[in-house]
Amino acid sequence: MASYDLLLSGGTVHTPGGPVQADVGVSDGRIVAIGASGDAGRRIDCTGLDILPGVIDTQVHFREPGLEHKEDLASGSEAAVRGGVVAVFEMPNTKPNTDSAEAIADKLARAQGRMWCDHAFYVGATNHNARELAELERLPGTAGVKIFMGASTGDLLVSEDSRLAEVLAHGVRRVAIHAEDEDRMNARAGERVAGDPSSHPVWRDDESAMLATTRILRLARAARRRIHVLHVTTPAELELLGRNKDIATCEVTPQHLTLAGEEAYPRLGTLAQMNPPIRSGAHRDGLWHWLNQGVPDVIGSDHAPHTLEEKGKDYPASPSGMPGVQTLLPLLLDHAAHGRLSLQRVIELTSAGAQRIFGLVGKGRIARGYDADFTVVDLRKRWTIGDEWLASRSGWSPFTGMALTGKPIGTIIRGEVAMWEDELGAMPQGQPLRFEATQFPGAR
Repeated sequence: MASYDLLLSGGTVHTPGGPVQADVGVSDGRIVAIGASGDAGRRIDCTGLDILPGVIDTQVHFREPGLEHKEDLASGSEAAVRGGVVAVFEMPNTKPNTDSAEAIADKLARAQGRMWCDHAFYVGATNHNARELAELERLPGTAGVKIFMGASTGDLLVSEDSRLAEVLAHGVRRVAIHAEDEDRMNARAGERVAGDPSSHPVWRDDESAMLATTRILRLARAARRRIHVLHVTTPAELELLGRNKDIATCEVTPQHLTLAGEEAYPRLGTLAQMNPPIRSGAHRDGLWHWLNQGVPDVIGSDHAPHTLEEKGKDYPASPSGMPGVQTLLPLLLDHAAHGRLSLQRVIELTSAGAQRIFGLVGKGRIARGYDADFTVVDLRKRWTIGDEWLASRSGWSPFTGMALTGKPIGTIIRGEVAMWEDELGAMPQGQPLRFEATQFPGAR
């Protein structure tokens, strides 16, 4: 009789071939049997629950180093696992910026023994490090290169076509893009109305996004470099990106799929302020149209926390960004419960899609030989988001008070329980993610 370290029993398991009623056996941190039977060091009863591939959030800002009063690697990753997320890609706009091998090594060292989930760190492109990026993007634990075309921090703004082309010319991995046009936003700064955050999408209008996306597609095609356009907010961009799938993948966020400016700005004020902006209900509906046409490849949270004191400043002195890693999956489960997308599409957008487009090793599906990463959910659970549930150091969410159907019950990472029924595991055990295109430690 077989013996396993862990056996998940009685649940509905979502495999690449579809949902099956089967027990899952885990040994040495990997899936060794679907349809398992035998003894186990630990058995978890998942009767009535659905076992999804571990959710991967491919865009978070955990603020460390330099901005730990907003968030740090420990608190951000705790929020992740409490929300059912097993792995994150963390962004480079920290202080100092993550734009060198030393900065990547520093983040990996900070994460060891402190991060609850698996992780990788983006290296930021600057106007000065383009020739180093081909080597930097291959460092272990590196998610790839991130370009800010508009509104960045430190030296991370790369806005001129010649500079963008130079960045794209060095390296081979897919490059993540924040696509807003810096020149247009500078020209339209007068559209901001003091004290009125609803003017935020008027200033950072559709054209500022569309212009940048059009530019980066042209430059990427000339460089023969694959790109990934982050947090797309306009239906026109998704229509364009759908015609350029040979070179471009893209992301949408739960915030832009859930909030509409006509309601959000009067209710939330600057708490609804993010970049690119929350736009109109018509924009939101247009994003859903293209989502159901299959254009977005992943959903990322763009978790970007600020303190309530900072967000309490009068617009436009208030900073842009909101927490989101912990609410990513709950919001999607609720949308699925209301028929806006299927559970299979949720899986594609939160695990399989990330594995496919970024070349993750051992992640993104429930299959023999893969890491034993599972997000266990109760699809019928009715509950309300409360501040006491939130783990982010920022202490707030634009979705506090929202009634949902569907909740993460457990987060299991490489066979270790990181969260079960809102209780954390014994200790943080997050490890660097592995990618097909990166060097392995000790590789020759």
